[in-house]
Amino acid sequence: MRVLSREQVRRLDQDAVQQLGLPSLLLMENAARGLCAAILQLRQKAAGRIVIAAGAGNNGGDGLAAARLLAAEGVLAEVLLFRCGRSLSADAAANLCFLQRAGLLVCECDEQQSGAVFAGLGAADLIVDALLGTGVRGAPQEPVAGVIRQINASGARVLSVDLPSGLDCDLGTAAGECVRADWTVTFAAMKRGFLLEESRKWTGVVQVCQIGIPLGWAGWPTEEES
Repeated sequence: MRVLSREQVRRLDQDAVQQLGLPSLLLMENAARGLCAAILQLRQKAAGRIVIAAGAGNNGGDGLAAARLLAAEGVLAEVLLFRCGRSLSADAAANLCFLQRAGLLVCECDEQQSGAVFAGLGAADLIVDALLGTGVRGAPQEPVAGVIRQINASGARVLSVDLPSGLDCDLGTAAGECVRADWTVTFAAMKRGFLLEESRKWTGVVQVCQIGIPLGWAGWPTEEES
């Protein structure tokens, strides 16, 4: 089992694009396919209302892409987009455009809509946490911290994308508000902090999903490079 740090994951993604020539949008699509498969598997056990809480970065882009792939399987998820004053990453913006062109509804949320948004989270059976990715350090700030609190208070099952929002993937600890996930679909490799006992109360069951980078490629980071 490969175990990577935050920096190693960042470098792996960068090298896959620059050295292998894999478009970053393709890597996101592959991640979303793995995420979609996990959601569909969970849905077989208990069908219900799916809400995807997406942030502005590539983690949110994974969630947006998964919403489109779910729709291709006849499963409509409700998408709540939390920009929180940030511009969307290029790949997240592309996937938002794909959803909009397909006529799929995306609710763009702000602090003024908080009551309706929180009510929506509370009525979900499965929440897909795609708010924050591995590049975010430190405690989540408002209004994201408030969204995390509502996810945890919702009573819904939670599937986190790559890592629970608010968790430090190197340390396996949370500096502030952190999503308590039942399952985590993480990409390319296990994250270092997930091996620590303390992290399990946040991650739940962890599944590693490959994103199209050949496992035998020489560009994979080694343990000595950590």
